[in-house]
Amino acid sequence: MTHKRDSLFARPLQDIVDFNFNTEVAQVFADMVKRSVPGYGTVIALTGVIARHYAQAGSLLYDLGCSLGASSLVMQHHLEQTDCQIIAVDNSEAMLDKLRLNIRHADNILPVCADIRDIEIKNASVVVLNYTLQFLPVNQRRELIEKIYHGLLPGGVLVLSEKVLFDNSNKQELFVNLHHDFKKANGYSDLEVSQKRSALENTLITESVSTHRQRLLDAGFSTAETWFQCLNFCSFLAEKADA
Repeated sequence: MTHKRDSLFARPLQDIVDFNFNTEVAQVFADMVKRSVPGYGTVIALTGVIARHYAQAGSLLYDLGCSLGASSLVMQHHLEQTDCQIIAVDNSEAMLDKLRLNIRHADNILPVCADIRDIEIKNASVVVLNYTLQFLPVNQRRELIEKIYHGLLPGGVLVLSEKVLFDNSNKQELFVNLHHDFKKANGYSDLEVSQKRSALENTLITESVSTHRQRLLDAGFSTAETWFQCLNFCSFLAEKADA
């Protein structure tokens, strides 16, 4: 499948509004995320490997903030259990319209248009939050993580991938600059990098690795390990202990 190239911020914008996952973004999202998030392809691919390892027969797998369904599809591809269902949740109808095209041959993926804070999580062996928690207000993140924990079966796992903030200001500046260089190496101009950064300023709020890990442990997870990092993007693997 070919994807439209992202040029949403290529022209000077008089008014830069807060970033949202509208129809325009949905049209270019596959290209945008590939060129903007270092390590994205590796995280998605290994999400499928992790899902195969942790999926329990007859359980549900959740892809929260599923966008175009990349994590859902890779989990579906790797699943060995035929009686599992993947619940793909997003609050953007534009994203879900594209997702439905992507999963039209995957009978065990159920798209749900909803706010991830409002859905019930139950009988879950795997929950995926890839680059989603960062868009929620900080004061609402603990409640969601706790809900995920309680909805997981013993031995279940949460995959949490986020852009992160470094406590050391020099280190933070270094990795921000390297991230911008990464995007420019992928064809984005200085103008595009600057304007998108402004659009995300109020909607994507980063936290430190230690903050994420402590929140996971406080929610009840027995382990919360950083299994992948590329520049200022990390992914955590949080396990719920066996009963």
